[in-house]
Amino acid sequence: MARPVTLFTGQWADLPLETLAPKAKQFGYDGLELACWGDHFEVDKALEDDGYVRRKRELLEQHGLQCFAISNHLVGQAVADKFIDERHKGIVPGYVWGDGDPEGVRQRAADEIKNTARAAAAFGVQQVNGFTGSPIWHLIYSFPPNDWDTVEAGYREFADRWNPIMDVFDQVGVRFGLEVHPTEIAYDIPTTEKTLEAIGRRPSFGINFDPSHLHHQFVDPVLFLETFADRIYHVHVKESVRNLNGRTSILGSHLNFGDPRRGWDFISPGHGGIEWEPIFRTLNRIGYTGPLSVEWEDVGMDREYGAADACAFVKRSNFPSSNRAFDAAFQRE
Repeated sequence: MARPVTLFTGQWADLPLETLAPKAKQFGYDGLELACWGDHFEVDKALEDDGYVRRKRELLEQHGLQCFAISNHLVGQAVADKFIDERHKGIVPGYVWGDGDPEGVRQRAADEIKNTARAAAAFGVQQVNGFTGSPIWHLIYSFPPNDWDTVEAGYREFADRWNPIMDVFDQVGVRFGLEVHPTEIAYDIPTTEKTLEAIGRRPSFGINFDPSHLHHQFVDPVLFLETFADRIYHVHVKESVRNLNGRTSILGSHLNFGDPRRGWDFISPGHGGIEWEPIFRTLNRIGYTGPLSVEWEDVGMDREYGAADACAFVKRSNFPSSNRAFDAAFQRE
């Protein structure tokens, strides 16, 4: 049976869910991965109002849509970031930002992620995806020379902040999927290994696999899947493209997305540089049967055209694995 294809609603939060849901069905999606911003899934309301999650579920069912995961990337970023500033104020709810005191923001963000797990459980969903933030991302380029004890302390701080959160996830039977991503505690294979070790490889802490963030770093997505096969809890179908011409760089160059001077950019699935068939074959091989969730980002393409095109691309590429050898028919009884 083919994996369900869903649409991550994070890039559609300007639309009310009641507007987006019928569009997503028209685009061809089987379900939605609901973002915890806009009105798509509001954690505080889910816990305060017994009828809130019921009405959300009824809205999805009305349009023949399922939900396998909710995502709270924006608040998760504030849990462990070294520097809390106006960028965070722009992405977290006002009650998480509060007076803006950095440690207060981190603590309130941690409480909100705990509540996200509780709200997901109330909604009947067992997967929450998101970011963790990082106390050490600013040390990415080792100059001035790093004190490596500081780097190790950063992983301990991440674990100290996230272990109490994961205790709540365990209590309510929900898993967390870290989207391995630059600016997070884990952004490539070695840092993902260090992150899992730092948090004791607890089973509830896994990965939301998104190859777009690996491709522009020249990390092989298939090798990543094979390395962390037992931790792939959710999958984003998102694409990036490299534009390295001798003038551009794999760093962002402090240029906004869509600027042709950038060395890489996000692009609609099937239109960039990622080879998807080896990824789907590897997902088959490691036994991943969960959703394929399109996270659509492409400043050069109309998003409604792109969302429908991406859905068709994934459904065309999402072949099930075989349950028999191809040459079995050669054999006589």
